[in-house]
Amino acid sequence: MVASVTADKREAFVEHARYMAALFREKGASRLVDGWNDAIPDGKLTDFKRAVQAKEGETVVFGWIEWPDKATRDAAWGALMQDARMMENPPVWNGPLAIFGAFAPIFDTAG
Repeated sequence: MVASVTADKREAFVEHARYMAALFREKGASRLVDGWNDAIPDGKLTDFKRAVQAKEGETVVFGWIEWPDKATRDAAWGALMQDARMMENPPVWNGPLAIFGAFAPIFDTAG
């Protein structure tokens, strides 16, 4: 996931990430990582800020979820979308402009 968030909402972002991580781990996620912009250069044609249409006063956040396998991920997503707790803590990042996707590993130095 790549998204923009108002720069003054770092603590709210961390709280939301912790809350959501517990739900995802409950459903089988093996690892969750969320990051706050530390150094994003301005690109000539595109960059992370443009990709999520970050406005003045916003920064970029990046995160990923690791699953043990595709079957666990697919089952978890279905269950999470039905879980009322997902709506109890709305994200502080700009959801409509966020970028999501699923990727299968093709190279991993950890294993």
